[in-house]
Amino acid sequence: MTAPRRRGGGLRARITLLTTSLAAAVSVLLLWLAWLLAGAVVASVPSLPTGTTVVVNGVRVEAERLAEVLAQDARDRVLMAGSVAFVCVVAATALLAWVITGRVLRPLHEVTATAQRLSVESLGERIGHRGARDEVAELADTFDAMLERLQAAFSAQRQFVANASHELRTPLAVIRTELDVTLADPDADVAELRRMAEVVRAATLRAGQMVEGLLVLARTDGLGVGATGPVDLATVVAGAWNSARSEAGRRGITATFDEGHAMVHGDAALLERVAGNLLENAVRHNVDGGWITASTGSGPQWNTLEVASSGPVIDPERVPELFEPFRRGGVNRTAHTGTGLGLSIVRAVARAHGGTVSASPVPGGGLRVTVTLPAT
Repeated sequence: MTAPRRRGGGLRARITLLTTSLAAAVSVLLLWLAWLLAGAVVASVPSLPTGTTVVVNGVRVEAERLAEVLAQDARDRVLMAGSVAFVCVVAATALLAWVITGRVLRPLHEVTATAQRLSVESLGERIGHRGARDEVAELADTFDAMLERLQAAFSAQRQFVANASHELRTPLAVIRTELDVTLADPDADVAELRRMAEVVRAATLRAGQMVEGLLVLARTDGLGVGATGPVDLATVVAGAWNSARSEAGRRGITATFDEGHAMVHGDAALLERVAGNLLENAVRHNVDGGWITASTGSGPQWNTLEVASSGPVIDPERVPELFEPFRRGGVNRTAHTGTGLGLSIVRAVARAHGGTVSASPVPGGGLRVTVTLPAT
């Protein structure tokens, strides 16, 4: 493939031409002023008696024409010397402008060459400009920082796609296996068919939940918040608890709520999804007979939603990993319940609303997650 033609020479030539033209114009102006001043100064000679003659440059000149002849001679000398100086100044200006402009534009050529070489497989390249810390160096550093972000984004995307493919492969493999086994059994009765149908239904339900979570995550990361309005976090928590209450009751988990008034401006559906994910995680990753506390609070600038629960002991160093997709309680893609996207969605929604989310282990086992959102 033919490399794109470098256009840096055009800019370099234009800058050199502009600089040289400016120097030439200034030199012509100075030469003209010197020509006028030389004639005016030399013309101011003393008056001589009428009829006398003076020798100027080997030529006899009458006294009446002495001032005129001297002025013309001075102007000719200034014009001759000034012309030589004019040519030297213009040539030196053009040479210096060409050289200096080339050195200044060299990092821009490096930026262009790096950008032309870039691909998904070569995002690790950097300009690494070394030199004066000027505007060009700032541009090179900005370009390198942009490449860092792009490389991180592409790496995260690759990892996300790989994890999503792995997760979706599991329920599809279960469905295919159940269908193959059932179809291969000529004596399969109604009970066997119902068992197969239950397994397939559970697998499709899990796949559907995962796809829904991926859509929410993509929508929040890519498009941000949609329809917004005033939302009471206490109301959101109460509504989200309705979907997690039954499982908590079956496992003997007690829940305590401290629902303070906390109004935020945002998407009610997404914020209810945040509360729902936190409460569902608190129930799903809890221990039988455990506890859950959920509280909302308000401040002058920030409102908070906090959910804490008992559960297995979590290594503090692995807490940040819980917000990555397909991480469940510090275990990578090995749990049989959930999609591993809960806290990832919580983080994405919080960021889309201009807020933050943090987590910390509970002494003795469990996790505390705090969502902070701007107050209305």
